[in-house]
Amino acid sequence: MTKYNRVVRIDHKADDLFELVSDIDNYPKFIRWIQRMDVETLSSEGARTSRIGTAKVGFKGFSETMSTRVDTNSDDRTIHVSLVKGPLKHLENSWTFKPKGDRTDIEFSVDFEFRNFLLRALAAANFEIAVNRIMAAFIAEADRRYGKKQGRGEKA
Repeated sequence: MTKYNRVVRIDHKADDLFELVSDIDNYPKFIRWIQRMDVETLSSEGARTSRIGTAKVGFKGFSETMSTRVDTNSDDRTIHVSLVKGPLKHLENSWTFKPKGDRTDIEFSVDFEFRNFLLRALAAANFEIAVNRIMAAFIAEADRRYGKKQGRGEKA
C-alpha cells in the first residue's frame, strides 16, 4: 500500500478551496488526465453531501474507469473519498481545509493500492510527481476562479 500525508499552505480562502475540491463535476476541465466525469448524488442533507463520481482517466495510452464515493461536509470543510470500483484494490483519501487568514492549510492524505503489480510499482515510483501535479492543477484552477494570488502554495 502507498500512504501519503501532506500539509500545504495555499494563498486562497478555505471556503473557496473546499468548494473547488468538492466540485468533482468540473475536474475534467482542469485535471488533464481526467477525460470524463459522471456524478450521481446519493444524498444531500444540510452541510453533508454524498456522491458517486465515475471518472474515465487516461494517461499516455493508458485508460481506466474508476468510481469513488465522495462525502463532503461544508461545516467542517472536510472531504472523504473512498473506492467504489476500479483498478485499485483500496483507496481512502481525505482533504481538510483550515483557514489561516486569507490563506489555507490543506491537510491531504491518501492511502491506496493498485491490484496490478506493474501499476503498483509504477505508481510508487512516480507518486510524488503525481501529487505535485494534482496540487498544481488545483492551485491553477483556484487562481483562475478566485483571482491569482502572490504565493503559489508551500509546505506548511
